[in-house]
Amino acid sequence: MAVRVDLNISLDGYATTTDQTPEKPFGEDWGRLVSAYTATRTFRQRVFGKTDGSGTTGMDDKYATAYFEAVGAEIMGAGMFGLHNFPDDSNWRGWWGDAPPFHCPVFVLSHTERAPIRFDNGTVFHFLSASPTEVLGMAKAEAGDQDVRIGGGPTTVRTFLKAGLVDRLHVGITPIILGQGINLWDDLRGLEAGYTVTSETADTGIVHLTFAR
Repeated sequence: MAVRVDLNISLDGYATTTDQTPEKPFGEDWGRLVSAYTATRTFRQRVFGKTDGSGTTGMDDKYATAYFEAVGAEIMGAGMFGLHNFPDDSNWRGWWGDAPPFHCPVFVLSHTERAPIRFDNGTVFHFLSASPTEVLGMAKAEAGDQDVRIGGGPTTVRTFLKAGLVDRLHVGITPIILGQGINLWDDLRGLEAGYTVTSETADTGIVHLTFAR
């Protein structure tokens, strides 16, 4: 069992931009940031429900497959679920429609109390206000011998990294410059000292950087 993170960031370390609008809640550059990941066969199958065998099958797909493997519980921030975008909509059920791609309990860190939301594919969203250590204990209890994934966004990921709670961090570094937004590496000077660091570069130019204990 491991606590792990998989995140896409720009060459200068940004995981989100600051130009979000209601029409484009992830900003102008989100599509460029995750394009190699969303083009993979695994992503198209798992998120879009494509069963026609379309999508890339190279190194990016290898990491996309690993992203979904052996996850028994997920932790995310309120922003990733969309509570900041729809704070007054009690019917908001997340960005993923009627079949979210998690297939496990998901703990959403939020100051807004809501009843759990359950889906037929095993995804259950729980909303709670708790410290990283507290919510991780709950997630581990649900995950059993499987992994707990800290899904995002970058502020939530950074909180768990600063607390020393992450066993494996994988970042897919897209060769674009964003220049603004939320930077994953802020306040994490010397993070690499506690990990073995390896890297691989895909044909798409994505650098897959992994920090592992």
